[in-house]
Amino acid sequence: MIPMQTKRQIHDLLTSSGVYPNKRLGQHFLIDLNLMRLLVDSANIQKDDVVLEVGCGTGSMTEALAEKAGRIIAVELDKNLSEIAAKQLAKSENVEVISTDILESKNTLSQTVTKALDLAGRKCPGRMLLVANLPYSAASPVIMNLITGPTTADGMYVTVQKEVADRMTAAPASSDYGILSIFLAASGDVKTIRTLKPTVFWPQPQVDSAMVCFIRYRAKSDRIENMELFSETVHLFMGHRRKTLISCSKLAHGKLAKITNWPEIFEQCCINPKQRPETLSPEDYIAIANYAENCLFLH
Repeated sequence: MIPMQTKRQIHDLLTSSGVYPNKRLGQHFLIDLNLMRLLVDSANIQKDDVVLEVGCGTGSMTEALAEKAGRIIAVELDKNLSEIAAKQLAKSENVEVISTDILESKNTLSQTVTKALDLAGRKCPGRMLLVANLPYSAASPVIMNLITGPTTADGMYVTVQKEVADRMTAAPASSDYGILSIFLAASGDVKTIRTLKPTVFWPQPQVDSAMVCFIRYRAKSDRIENMELFSETVHLFMGHRRKTLISCSKLAHGKLAKITNWPEIFEQCCINPKQRPETLSPEDYIAIANYAENCLFLH
């Protein structure tokens, strides 16, 4: 059985280095080894796959990933933890530990990490997967960046705060339905694997968490003709989710501000302009964005 670190081992590794879990960075180590194996096994990792692990901590799950994947890019913001992980994983030649913030900005992944993923992908031509116990504060922007690109994930198998999981899997017209739900459903299939109680982490968070898996399907994501314009479209309407669509269209900016035939777009997409944005399906947003793209091309 692939070795993973118990709570006692993680505690001892931290103590021997004179460090403690950092509350400011939201450090909560997954200590239930069965759940860790469930997350790793759910990804069905192959030898030609590249795995991105964000928030690798002391390298507990990284050890299991290294046994399965062709290449692991393990990212850890905390320099103390990254040094511990690098030491623990020194014998794993297919693991690269990078001590950096995964996000250069909300909408941009670290260039150091994306370059490492690109290089790893040249050696391992399989899938690029995100498998991680994601830091709560980084979860949503990391997931969004890996959907919109330019660096995209073929699958994501992550633990996140339960409220984020609810937003990831929400259906139209539900209270949790939003931008994250739309992008995930427009690009592939997403589902909750299991809800996790605080007791499976150390230190214990004050909220429930969940394991979620996302699988990208090219047949779905390729329907989006222009990802940038699709993003603008979703943000325009969902930014005013309780207004009518026609009211939202009057607030358009950027490229969408050039469009003057919104009623025609809604009609061509078979969408009632008096609907509220929160009731539209991801397919509706794809249709609107693609028609808008055609209008801009002809403009």
